[in-house]
Amino acid sequence: MMEIKILGSGCKKCQETKAVVDKVIAELGCEANIEKVEDFAKIASYGVMQTPAVVVNGKVKIVGKVPTPAEVMSVLEP
Repeated sequence: MMEIKILGSGCKKCQETKAVVDKVIAELGCEANIEKVEDFAKIASYGVMQTPAVVVNGKVKIVGKVPTPAEVMSVLEP
């Protein structure tokens, strides 16, 4: 199962990012554990200075923008 973390303060862009990720996961029909991380110390531990960010299986994949569905799909592919 994939582990996906949405890093951000909970702002509108972070919420939009989670919605895009949720939609892509549903479309792909894959199983994923999606977690929102709003603790700035934890966000910084990933080396992320801009949010929103998407972390897939422990690796930072998208930083500083709301991704498109195509961008999310490309980072979820093995």
